[in-house]
Amino acid sequence: MGKKSIKENKNIYQQARDEIEMTRAAVEDATGGILTSSRVEKIENGSLNAHPEDVILMAEVYNKPELCNYFCTNECQIGKKYVPEVETIHDLPQITMELLSNLNALNHDKERIIDITADGQISADEREDFELFREHLSEMSLAIETLKLWVDKELA
Repeated sequence: MGKKSIKENKNIYQQARDEIEMTRAAVEDATGGILTSSRVEKIENGSLNAHPEDVILMAEVYNKPELCNYFCTNECQIGKKYVPEVETIHDLPQITMELLSNLNALNHDKERIIDITADGQISADEREDFELFREHLSEMSLAIETLKLWVDKELA
């Protein structure tokens, strides 16, 4: 049996493993040796950057799909720009209410977007409304990503 870590400032990967009280050796066993205990240790102590395939395995073994979102939004240059960061996975009623609220905002924006895009150009005075629409799309994207993570976690 491995020793319990007393290290402070654990990274998200070690925190996730510690939460389920799994040793690095058990992670290696659970992944059929694909993710070795030494690799897990190096990822956790920061001497090795996790690869996407490492994070996918850890997310599956730990039942923490949010690790994938963390990786994409913090360690991947493309994800940093295009993937919304889910900081907290709320319970289903709250996620649903956020989703419905965002749908209402987008529905409200619909008529204005039609007016703006009807002539095929966005004039200077229309840019502010279009930026607001883009902000609402980002909020909707975050709500959708949160719901997807909640479903992944619950159906695992």
